[in-house]
Amino acid sequence: MNLLPQASGNRPRVACEISPQGVVAARSSNASSPLSAVARVELAEGAVVPGLKPGNVVDRVAVAAAVRRALESVDVKANARNAAVTMVIPDAAVRVLLLDFDALTTKQAEALPIVRFRLKKLLPFDADEAMVSYQVMSTSKGMVRVLAVAIPPDVLNEYEAVARDAGFEPGAVIPSTLAALAALEGDGPSLLVNANGVGVTAAIVQNGVLLLHRSVDLQDHAGNAYSVAEVNVATLPTMSLDETAHDLQKLALSGEIAQAVSVAAAYFEDTLATSPRVVLSAGPLGAEKLGRMLRQEGVGPDDGLLVRELVESSALLTDATTASVPRAWLSSVTGALRG
Repeated sequence: MNLLPQASGNRPRVACEISPQGVVAARSSNASSPLSAVARVELAEGAVVPGLKPGNVVDRVAVAAAVRRALESVDVKANARNAAVTMVIPDAAVRVLLLDFDALTTKQAEALPIVRFRLKKLLPFDADEAMVSYQVMSTSKGMVRVLAVAIPPDVLNEYEAVARDAGFEPGAVIPSTLAALAALEGDGPSLLVNANGVGVTAAIVQNGVLLLHRSVDLQDHAGNAYSVAEVNVATLPTMSLDETAHDLQKLALSGEIAQAVSVAAAYFEDTLATSPRVVLSAGPLGAEKLGRMLRQEGVGPDDGLLVRELVESSALLTDATTASVPRAWLSSVTGALRG
């Protein structure tokens, strides 16, 4: 199964993202055209709990029903001969790494075992059993940089099984942030942040080359995701202990996301010798909430850092835009359809 957003021109013209917040589906006629239809179906909390161990899809029946409803809402028929879709899965379910080699053969059959061997000490699961894809990012004298993506087979099977339960065939499976990166416009350096209630991923790309992909798990040790919301610290003393604890968790979440953005911005400056001016927001958190969160933590316009949505309104046809599917939710499916 292809885990990388390589442009082939043969990818299904329908994409579907499964996340803890819900299922989003989109359709476009070709890789360069705007989205012609979009749909979103929310999921109950705990229906999807992404991670590197089996048990990502907790409520398989509900998730399969949501996938089917979302895809049928964009006029894709289940159990049809052409029912192939591109599936976008949470970053927390995969490991994405950048590897440097002195040299690497161009023959995939020979290179893949070499990449897999390098992953043995880097993955928290069995590299020999993992589903692994790789893509050469750049080559220079004495160095080949490779983007590698690995996922435990049992975890991948869960997401593929949900698609098949819904009546669709997963033609490609792509992690959320790597999918979203394909929606970037232009070749200049870009800093993208994909944030939700369970994790945040920061990525830097220049001229189509991935320079940084850093994911931070925002789930507590019990596996429960914190809600992403604003925290009014002034109200904490008047709240119950349970309410105070919950809002302190949200405050910690805000700090974790801001810290992830700060680290990525520092890496951007060190690597490219210039400061980022814009943070492109992907994922359900949205640019407005991300911007407020960063300002609360002292990161934002005062540092010359502005936040805006990755997906522009021009990425959708007029009749495809609906109030129930904010642009913030469409980053990954938009990128998935660019391939």
